[in-house]
Amino acid sequence: MTVNTATFVKSVADLTQLPEPNIPEFAFIGRSNVGKSSLINKLTNQKQLAKTSETPGKTQLINFFLVNKQWHLVDLPGYGYAKVPVEVKEKWVHLLRQYLLKRPNLLTVFLLIDIRHSPMSHDTEFLQWLGENDIPVSIVFTKADKLSAAKIKILVENYQAHILQSWDQLPPIFITSATTGKGRTELLSYISETAEIFKT
Repeated sequence: MTVNTATFVKSVADLTQLPEPNIPEFAFIGRSNVGKSSLINKLTNQKQLAKTSETPGKTQLINFFLVNKQWHLVDLPGYGYAKVPVEVKEKWVHLLRQYLLKRPNLLTVFLLIDIRHSPMSHDTEFLQWLGENDIPVSIVFTKADKLSAAKIKILVENYQAHILQSWDQLPPIFITSATTGKGRTELLSYISETAEIFKT
């Protein structure tokens, strides 16, 4: 897939504000410092489509972007250790879960995980919740430029073994870098192929 256009559509703080579910949607989520905004910008060939910040928890709404006038890229609020009040976190969780559970045109949730870390509870618990609720998920390892290929192989294999302790089979896995563009082609190809399901 070639990305020709990517434009901001709207930010949503309530499910009543969601766009009409008439085109495919692909959602991106991860811990608050996983590099989500940088990866989104790399995928869409734009430097400031998704706002990056040194402060974890920058994304506090569900942000919709229209790509190639054909599908929505959905930037979901991060989770983890963002320094925000408890009531704000609770609002995020409710909004996220309702969106993920009820959105009929959501084809895949891309769960972003920093490749440099061993399995962390926030990530594995969220992955488990997605699986238990039959929400299609793919794992996207980020920041692959920070490690050697040999180290990445070991960490990914460890993660796969951890997942298979409770899963019958592995979800799709992508290894990416917003710095080098690694994995960009594979991710966009997967989105393009999956989007075809929506047309049938």
